Amino acid sequence: MLSHFTVTANAIGGTTKKSVKERILADYLAKLDDASLERAVVFFSGGPFARREQRVTGVGWATIAAAAVEASGRSLEDLQAAWPRYADLGDTVAELFPLVDRTISLPQLGEAFDRLAATSGTNEKSGVLADLFGKVDAQGARYIAKILQNELRIGLQEGLVESSIARAFSRDLDAVRRANMFAGDIGAATLLAKSDMLDTAKMSLFHPFAFMLAQPEEDPAEIVAALGAGAFADDKYDGIRAQIHRRGDEVRIYSRTLDDVTHRFAEVEQGARALGHDVILDGEIVAFSDRILPFAVIQKRLGRRKVSEKLLAEAPVVFFAFDLLYLDGEVLFEIPLDERLTRLKSVIERSGSSAIRPSHQTPIRDAAHVDTLFDAARARANEGLVVKDPSSIYTPGRRGKSWLKYKKALATLDCVVTAAEYGHGKRRAVFSDYTFAVRRDNELVNIGKAYSGLTDVEIDRLTAHFKNTTLSRHGPVHVVEPQIVLEIAFDRIQESKRHKSGYAMRFPRIARIRDDKSVDEISTIDEVRRIYEGQLKREGLRIED
Repeated sequence: MLSHFTVTANAIGGTTKKSVKERILADYLAKLDDASLERAVVFFSGGPFARREQRVTGVGWATIAAAAVEASGRSLEDLQAAWPRYADLGDTVAELFPLVDRTISLPQLGEAFDRLAATSGTNEKSGVLADLFGKVDAQGARYIAKILQNELRIGLQEGLVESSIARAFSRDLDAVRRANMFAGDIGAATLLAKSDMLDTAKMSLFHPFAFMLAQPEEDPAEIVAALGAGAFADDKYDGIRAQIHRRGDEVRIYSRTLDDVTHRFAEVEQGARALGHDVILDGEIVAFSDRILPFAVIQKRLGRRKVSEKLLAEAPVVFFAFDLLYLDGEVLFEIPLDERLTRLKSVIERSGSSAIRPSHQTPIRDAAHVDTLFDAARARANEGLVVKDPSSIYTPGRRGKSWLKYKKALATLDCVVTAAEYGHGKRRAVFSDYTFAVRRDNELVNIGKAYSGLTDVEIDRLTAHFKNTTLSRHGPVHVVEPQIVLEIAFDRIQESKRHKSGYAMRFPRIARIRDDKSVDEISTIDEVRRIYEGQLKREGLRIED
C-alpha cells in the first residue's frame, strides 16, 4: 500500500546513515508482492516511470499545486503561505490535507501515473491528478508530488536502491547493477533478483544509462601519483555530453540528463548511421567548424524543437567519441579502456564519418607534462583535461578515481548578491542559491547564479543576513539589499539574453565571501567585457562591433 511506502520513505529520510537507509528499504522490499515491488523500486528511484520508457507525465509545479488545492478544499494562498517553511512542493502540499486515513495500492498509483502520461491538456491532467489526490492522505499526497517532480529528497539515489535490492534478496550487487543497466528498468531488474535470474539479463539498446563520471583533481602531481605515467590525457570538451545508441538504421542520441536529443543533432545522427556497426558510444557533442567553437554556439540549438537548415549552418557540431561500450552484440563495459579505445578508433576510421571523430589521448609523463597538455587543451578552446587509467572499466553513474578531471578557473569577479533562494535537500531551510550582479555605470546588472563553494557555517550566517534584508519576494526568489560581496570563479564568459548584463558565467562557483569589499568596489561590466573579448581573441574569433 502507498501508506506503507510513505512510512518507509519517511524512515529513510529520517536518517543520514546510508547503511541504515539500505537496511530499511531492503526490509520493506523483501515483503512486497511482485506487482507492488516492481512499482516501489521505480518510485524510490525518484520518478513515476522506468528509465527505458522515456515517458513523462507532463505535469509541473503549477498543475500539481492546482490539483492539490482542488482536492484538499484549500486555497492557492494557503499553499503559497506554507511554501517558505519547506521550499519543497511535496512537503507543502502535505500541509493542505486533513489528517484522514486514506490510501491506495502501489499498482493503483502506477496506473494513475499512466493515465496522466496518456492525458492531453493541462486542465484534463489537473483533473486526473485531483482525483488521485482525493484518494490519499497527507503523506500520500506528499510523496505523489515528490515522485511527479522526480525529487524524493530523502537521501536515496538509484545506487542505494540497487544495493537495497541486493540485500533484500541476498544477490550480488554488481549483478543487480548490470541487470538494471542492461534493462533500463529497475523494476524488471528487481523481479529478476527476486527470482534469482539476474544472469539472464540481456543488453537492450535505446534506453539511456548513467554516464561514468570523473573526479576533480587540482594538483597534477596528485594525478600522476594516482594514475601513473602512461595514463591517458583526453581533452575535456566544452560541449554536450552525449550517448549514441545505433542499431541498423535506428539512432538515438541521449544527453547527460538522459533525455532524447536526437532531433537537435541531425548531422551526428547521420554520422552514427554511417558507422556500419551496432554501437553505444560515449562522447561530447561540440560546436566545430575547422576548430573548436565556443559553447555559446552550440547553445543556440538547445531547447529547440526543430533545428532549421540555417541553424545547422550557423552552429555546426561534431561528436568526439571517447568510449565504446557496446559493439555488435558484445557488451564492453568490463574490458580495459585501452582495448575499448582500440576498437572505437577502428570503427570510426572505417566509417569515414566527419561528424563522429575519435578524441585524441596522449600518455602523460609527469606533472609538468600534465600542465603542458592542459595549456594545449585550453589553446584548442577546451576546458582542460580528463586523465584516465588505461586499465579502467566503465562504471556508469559512479565518480571513481580511475578518471580524474583537471581544470583551472579562468578568472574571478567580485559580485554583489541581489537575490537569494532556499536550497534543496539538507539545505532546503537555508538560503544557499545566490543571484549576483556586477556594476554598469550606476546600475547593478545580474550576471549569474551560484550555489556551491561556501561552508555550512557561512551559509547559516548569510541566511540570517538575507532574512533581515529581504526587500521583496517573487515566488521562491527573495530580492535582497545588495550588500554581500562574493568572489566568483568561473570557466568562461558567454553572451546571454537571460541576464540584464548581457553576459553569463559558465560553471560559476563561490570562491569566498569578500567582507573586505563594499558594493562600490565590485567588478564592472567593462571588466566582464574585457575577459569576454580576450577569450574571443585567444580562440581566433572576430569581435562584433
